[in-house]
Amino acid sequence: MNNAEDKLLDLTAAVRRYVTDGCHLSIGGFTINRNPMAAVYEIMRQRVRNLHLYAHSNGQGVDELIGAGCVAALEIAYAGSGRFAPTCIRFRKAVEAGTVAVEDYSNYQMTLRFLAGAMGLPFLPTRSALGSDIIKKWGFRASRRKSDPRLPNHKLVVIDNPFEGWGNAQRLVLVPAIQPDVTILHVQQADRQGTVRIEGLPFTDVEQAKSARHVIVTCEELVATDRLREEPERNQLPFFCVDAVVPVSMGAYPTACYRHYDYDPVYLNNYRQAALDDDRYPDYLDEFVYGVESHEALLDRIGIDQLSRIQADPRTGYAVGLDRR
Repeated sequence: MNNAEDKLLDLTAAVRRYVTDGCHLSIGGFTINRNPMAAVYEIMRQRVRNLHLYAHSNGQGVDELIGAGCVAALEIAYAGSGRFAPTCIRFRKAVEAGTVAVEDYSNYQMTLRFLAGAMGLPFLPTRSALGSDIIKKWGFRASRRKSDPRLPNHKLVVIDNPFEGWGNAQRLVLVPAIQPDVTILHVQQADRQGTVRIEGLPFTDVEQAKSARHVIVTCEELVATDRLREEPERNQLPFFCVDAVVPVSMGAYPTACYRHYDYDPVYLNNYRQAALDDDRYPDYLDEFVYGVESHEALLDRIGIDQLSRIQADPRTGYAVGLDRR
């Protein structure tokens, strides 16, 4: 973890430095909220391959990384983009084709796995998933676990309660820790040193960041350190947890960033149609990912009229009157 130096980087440099072929990558956000999409698109443009990807319950970011062929394996609780894709589309196609290995856990289990990594523990106990097929169905073959020292020997382990007579749990599930090479988050505010403020629900972003060896933060606003120190209780990550700070306006687009902008239903509907069609999907990538030099260029292509429709109302934090169909 880094000290209180200036950690400002541009997005291309940050991705090139920390996100390499075959690395273990975690991305924050939840379904279509605060996905670090500017960083996701930069990873895609840099043609990074064979990523081992972790997410809690992510949608657009996971789907696009898989659709671009960046991901070899995924560990996740839920992959979906709300009504636009109750199950992520390119994710599902890749699983059905056998091009991506997937291991699934419950939402709570994924939180505990990141928390264990953040605490420096090999596992944490829970009762979550007892009686379900999550315990029985393993996504990674034994040969894969044996060949990759970063993978745990077991998906999870069920044990008898070693403190028999204490509490009402007869059996416990041990879930293995996650310690990614790098976690990428998109947040509302950060300073040049890496202090982070998230407004609204933090999801599991804090645990994902603290479990990682390196952290890239993209932010809507680069703010003065003194401003964040005025209300330190509102900050979620201290500077020593962060390696790179990248200011990117609308860096979660087309997903939402609370108090700044909503998700873009037009973009997500168009994406859905392209993702469903194997012939159209390469054209989508060429136009909206590889055909633009940066996230700013993507926003220029979308146009000010559509972007203004999703701007957040100052009172509610969401776009008022947005046609979400």
